[in-house]
Amino acid sequence: MINKNSPIPFYHQLEELIRHKIDTNELKEGDVIPSERALSEDYDVSRMTIRQALTNLVNEGLLTREKGKGTFVAKRKLEQPLMKLTSFSEDMKNRGLIPESRIIEFTEGVLSVSECKELQVPQKSVGYRINRLRLADNAPMAYEILVLPKVIFPQLSQESIHSSFYSYAEELGYQIDGATQTLEPSLAYEQESELLQIKKGSPVLLMKRVSRLADGRPFEYVKSIYRGDRYKFITELKR
Repeated sequence: MINKNSPIPFYHQLEELIRHKIDTNELKEGDVIPSERALSEDYDVSRMTIRQALTNLVNEGLLTREKGKGTFVAKRKLEQPLMKLTSFSEDMKNRGLIPESRIIEFTEGVLSVSECKELQVPQKSVGYRINRLRLADNAPMAYEILVLPKVIFPQLSQESIHSSFYSYAEELGYQIDGATQTLEPSLAYEQESELLQIKKGSPVLLMKRVSRLADGRPFEYVKSIYRGDRYKFITELKR
């Protein structure tokens, strides 16, 4: 219950109470949160206090609001470690989820100046651009734009990358060494929001990565847009 004699603000105490119920699975994904009026009566605090606590938890991603329906416990975010280079398919399988790729567009043509620079190939080199929607258990998780140099993958076809592209590359005998990756917050544009089933302007995580083979050659340049409400990236730092 809320301690009225504590210096900790009432709304913050309520946040911690709800957060604890979620952490202990007393409140599960999809469970409805009682109304502001009911919570106000249960905890003997003002509805303004209740509204502030719930809004903070919504902003944190622990709760979600559906207009005309109420407030619910949000789906847990998937934790993505940044210390190891793995494919989307590998990540989802490790979590017991079924990965799926839906190719939105597959084109072959001359790469842009910036794409050639990222892949360290001569200007006007030919390559592939593959736009893919990545899903887990049939739920959209990320929208991916994959750029590949034809000099490394001369026989690439749409059918060959329906699952894990890294598996395909390794089956060709290539050894994947590492990658350079950047991560930044962004907002979903119209096409991204439609594919990811989120509102236009929703927060997303924009990841850009250049991956290298064992001989040092870059073999992919990928831009991925992850749903901000379903993903969080973690890393371990040591001093």
